[in-house]
Amino acid sequence: MSAMDTLRINGARLLQRLKALGQFGALEGGGTNRLALGDADRAGRDWTVAQMQALGMRVQVDAIGNVVATYAGTEDLPPVMTGSHIDTVRTGGLYDGNYGVMAGLEVVATLCDAGLRTRRPLQVAFFTNEEGARFQPDMMGSLVMVGGMPLEEALAVRAVDNGATVGAELQRIGYAGGAPVGAPQVDSFVELHIEQGPVLEQQGVEIGVVEGVQGICWMEFTFDGTSNHAGTTPMALRHDAGMCAMRTAACVAELVARYGGRQLGTVGALQLKPNLINVIAAQAVMTVDLRNTDGAKLLQAQAEVLAFARQIAAENGVRFAHRQLADFAPVAFDAALVRSVEQHAGALGLSTLRMPSGAGHDAQMLARVCPTAMVFVPSAAGLSHNVREHTDAVQLEQGANVLLQVLLERANRM
Repeated sequence: MSAMDTLRINGARLLQRLKALGQFGALEGGGTNRLALGDADRAGRDWTVAQMQALGMRVQVDAIGNVVATYAGTEDLPPVMTGSHIDTVRTGGLYDGNYGVMAGLEVVATLCDAGLRTRRPLQVAFFTNEEGARFQPDMMGSLVMVGGMPLEEALAVRAVDNGATVGAELQRIGYAGGAPVGAPQVDSFVELHIEQGPVLEQQGVEIGVVEGVQGICWMEFTFDGTSNHAGTTPMALRHDAGMCAMRTAACVAELVARYGGRQLGTVGALQLKPNLINVIAAQAVMTVDLRNTDGAKLLQAQAEVLAFARQIAAENGVRFAHRQLADFAPVAFDAALVRSVEQHAGALGLSTLRMPSGAGHDAQMLARVCPTAMVFVPSAAGLSHNVREHTDAVQLEQGANVLLQVLLERANRM
């Protein structure tokens, strides 16, 4: 057994870092509002970069604002990368994304404490706009990094709150970096994350061994009808945009029930104009979120909902338009790296469950260019994107120790 086999992370230090990062954009009740490229995000970035530099890591910022810190290895080989994101939704918790970045720094801190280096360099990254709460699509930084979205297209995306572009906001907060994007030279990528769902807790399992990420389709539908009096306009003569949107929302619910299995569907946003109790809606704008681990079924569901929306608009004399906000096929992670996660968790005496990820993650983008895997730890009551998001300190430590051993194996292999 080597010295690295017995290394364990410092759980108290990990928790301290998580709480310190949570002060940037802190909300009453313990949550965090750190939307991508806002002032709180800039403060969180600055603090995280300082933590990286304090560990002697070389920090680079690329053209989409991704931050990558490198802990040199004993040989000049492609690095083994870990990390996640530090941006949050408007009512986020302390752990989503942040845990993976702080755990990566704790892995490096553990090696520093022991005076050890791996054969390959280790990198800890945090990616721009993973959440997609302010700019769409989500996972933008990692998508641009691997060449899946043109840089100029991403820089031109406008914020939903004030219309500022990604490029302008990167310049404003000082994170328009010079490192290139599009073809990262990475040996492998392992992302540690909270589950954000109830499965591990309900089954009493300590570590989720993530086999892949389900496909995600986001669409925005706009129905334009005619505003009119709710009491004097006969039903047969209406051009009701709101009714079209509600019928489409019902279609999504019916489709999910009919498909069954792993098919998911959500209408998360619906805006009516003029939004008055006694006025027929002139316009309705809605979003549809469809997810499935089966790519063919996801495409079928997308086509079916889109066809229904077009048909219901035509039947009611309402104009219809749609935008594709995100469209990511299901991703299968590297089988050998998945087994490594499972084996190291078992060696640490931890119970495991192989499972898909229901949420999108930066790991699914890195999987386009290198072997990739993910490690999940339980989420209390399955809550995430919620100020009450929580994972026990012991569970946070367990997940970070699995990450440590997987990274060490990967970075030291011949």
